[in-house]
Amino acid sequence: MHFIQVETIDLPEVQIYRKLRENAFSKEGSFVADSPKAVNLLIESGVEVKSIFATPEYYKKYKAFLKDYTIPVAYVAPKSLLEQIVGHRLHHNVMMHGIRPGESPLDALGPRIIMLDEISNTDNIGAIARSAAALGVDSYLIPRQGPHPYARRALRVSMGYMGKLNYHRYKNIHETLTALKERGYHIFGAEVTPDATPLSRVEVPSKWALLMGHEQHGISPDILSRCDEVVTIEMEEGIKSFNVAIAASIMMYQLKTK
Repeated sequence: MHFIQVETIDLPEVQIYRKLRENAFSKEGSFVADSPKAVNLLIESGVEVKSIFATPEYYKKYKAFLKDYTIPVAYVAPKSLLEQIVGHRLHHNVMMHGIRPGESPLDALGPRIIMLDEISNTDNIGAIARSAAALGVDSYLIPRQGPHPYARRALRVSMGYMGKLNYHRYKNIHETLTALKERGYHIFGAEVTPDATPLSRVEVPSKWALLMGHEQHGISPDILSRCDEVVTIEMEEGIKSFNVAIAASIMMYQLKTK
């Protein structure tokens, strides 16, 4: 690694860490991740690393790990200077500038897919990614108009496990559902309806895609009619729904283990 000691926040090379917040990507598809857990998992997953910006303590602790990977530039600075760069207090000691992996075509996705419809909360994007990776659901379908899974906040919430998933950002949900059916996927729509199949009674096919709706509005009747089956989690009377990330986790676990 080529180490560069940073002594001023005005160094042009580290301004990328100030500018790249949430969905502010450059043309080359840059992203910034932070925290040792997320950064190390992303490095391990094989993403292209442009640079690391960290304290001496980070480099010392993970020296053996980092020597096995190509890190073009390693910026070194005290934590106080890192905090000046990002403009707020940090609870970690490392950031990484990388290039987000290319999207996978539909034909390259696995037999189990978690699919989102109009999810607007970046935290949920990250939380669902983390659960999917943990449960072995390695394919993630998300709307192009929503938060990117490599947004800074999404990566932080996913703890870097997004790097273990294939992902595809679709433009048109109707066309995408049709394409999935043509490829043999059974589409489960997660919604509370009178005719929904209770999750405990679902018969799971070899290829499936689980569609989760908007955090507040759920799945529209129009989209729901395109699903092969509506499935719901049995809940106590008077309780209408879970948080979408929790519901997705419960459903993925059941569909994966049945």
